[in-house]
Amino acid sequence: MADQRPQAHPALRTPICDLFGVRYPIVQTGMGWVSTPELTAATANAGALGILASGTLTLRETDAAIGRTRELTSAPFGVNLRGDAPDLAERAKLLVKHGVRVASFALAPNERVIRSLKDDGLVVVPSIGARRHAEKVAAFGADAVIAQGGEGGGHTGSVPTSILLPQVTAAVDLPVIGAGGFYDGRGLAAALAYGAAGVAMGTRFLLTCDSPVPASVKAEYLRRGVADTVVTSVLDGVPQRMLRTPLADRLIAEGPLSRLLRSARHAADFRKMSGTPWRDILAEGLAMKRSQGLSWSQVIMVANTPVMLRASMVDGRTDLGTLASGQVAGVIDDLPGCAELVGRIIAEATAVLEGLASAGRTEAAR
Repeated sequence: MADQRPQAHPALRTPICDLFGVRYPIVQTGMGWVSTPELTAATANAGALGILASGTLTLRETDAAIGRTRELTSAPFGVNLRGDAPDLAERAKLLVKHGVRVASFALAPNERVIRSLKDDGLVVVPSIGARRHAEKVAAFGADAVIAQGGEGGGHTGSVPTSILLPQVTAAVDLPVIGAGGFYDGRGLAAALAYGAAGVAMGTRFLLTCDSPVPASVKAEYLRRGVADTVVTSVLDGVPQRMLRTPLADRLIAEGPLSRLLRSARHAADFRKMSGTPWRDILAEGLAMKRSQGLSWSQVIMVANTPVMLRASMVDGRTDLGTLASGQVAGVIDDLPGCAELVGRIIAEATAVLEGLASAGRTEAAR
């Protein structure tokens, strides 16, 4: 059967296409509880880079999830890792074992981790939210960076994508992938104009029919507007963008003692859920405290995010779980498959780029 995927404008063949071995410069981010083997493989089969989330999985579950993804696609895909995980070396071996090409990180790892992964032959792609962080990981040897602007969902910074991307692309000599506010072909074309080599999207891929998120939760996203998100640090001490819900409002309003007690319960829940021994949890907490400058109260809060995301993204309990979301949720109104989504983004970006070139030729002829 002939390849039905759209023919892209030559400008859409960017350095990350060769670096990752993919057809199109689009990345599906590694969202905990959302980026399952099925979603990752559907993205990969569409010609983009799917990233499997492993931060909420045990080592054995990660092995099984990578194997399942490999069963569903022969295309390249990545795995999102935690730079502070005590078993990171073992997880890296799993990527090598299964022939995974890309290791991504939501929070940038240190130099030792990056160089170790590169020694294993992996392409290392950290996410950053500031120019200085991009400069740091570039010096450490990262192969590319995802630069997420403040519009993005989940853990995010305060600098808008339109300001962050030009800063980062001018500061580092490696491929930069724009994130935060992207959902269509116009955005992809704009990212290229800023000097980026592609775009990464979370909320847009969450809102596809290939996403495992319960239908009732997707409906909650679809009915929201662009002003229906809030950025708060009450979950784990780090700013996160989420949908504003009655639960989110209660979390923001609760006092320090209630927050600490809830965090302690969630830490115990996460230990049971992940199978992580207390000694490893304490070791991770100490490492995070040192590397990220967190207080012990913030360290205790860290388990809130995976536990509360699981309640919503897996169990469909929006009354018990938070809904990480980029502002783009307010302009998304459908649930296409990954193949349809990637295809129309590429077709639209191609039309935009060709239109700009045609307008330039017309103007030059006058």
